[in-house]
Amino acid sequence: MTRWIGGLDGCRGAWAGVLLDLDDPGRYRAARFARVADLLDAPEAPLSVGIDIPIGLDSHVTGGGRAADRAARAHLGRGRASVFRVPARAAVHAQTYAEAKVLSRAHSTPPFAPSIQCWNILGYVREVDTLLRARPELMMRLHEIHPEIAFHRLNGGRALAAGKKGPARQDGLTERRALLAAAGLPAGLIAARPAGIGADDHLDALAGLVVARDILAGCAIPLPDPPGRDAAGLPIVIWMPARAAGPPLVPGDFPVKAKR
Repeated sequence: MTRWIGGLDGCRGAWAGVLLDLDDPGRYRAARFARVADLLDAPEAPLSVGIDIPIGLDSHVTGGGRAADRAARAHLGRGRASVFRVPARAAVHAQTYAEAKVLSRAHSTPPFAPSIQCWNILGYVREVDTLLRARPELMMRLHEIHPEIAFHRLNGGRALAAGKKGPARQDGLTERRALLAAAGLPAGLIAARPAGIGADDHLDALAGLVVARDILAGCAIPLPDPPGRDAAGLPIVIWMPARAAGPPLVPGDFPVKAKR
């Protein structure tokens, strides 16, 4: 049985995707996918996929939002701003930004409206929410991650020296590549950024891959613990890697343990 894992990150109307064969780390693929389902239904049929998008939505948002987001902010400390507050499901599925603001205020205490930056991300959230509710069996394979939490964990629970934006961007990207290499990902895959995919999006997809590996091994760490569920039965949990670093991948390292 071939055991593939995957990682996904939203990028300009599509998804940056990566795939890796756990039993032959020389086999991997990085590509731009139009839909999340395109990677899940790809010939590799990945057993575990980490995706940088909220899964599981509150019907009514209170305080700081989903339990997973509150736990993630507490874990990140000064990097907490990278975890945005997810509006209620009704607002996520709004047809326009104006409607989303109205619905978000109606389904939150205290009332809040998503920013335009958040609205621009909600299309990705809608896609995943619609997919998992239509095909609930995919919940066993598709898992929410947050790249900055993953990199924070891979860095030994310490804040990274540089971000992915701004004047220190190149230093931030170099630091993240080094952490992914230390976590055991093949150098060729780390360097295999497809045309049309931003460097940060590719690295964030690779962070999802690292978490997907640990989920399959049964050693990833949930935020919160135990995970929650929304009204539709979708998990509300952000998964992070089990350890700061690891040896290079060796065939047979990880058992098949995808159930969650």
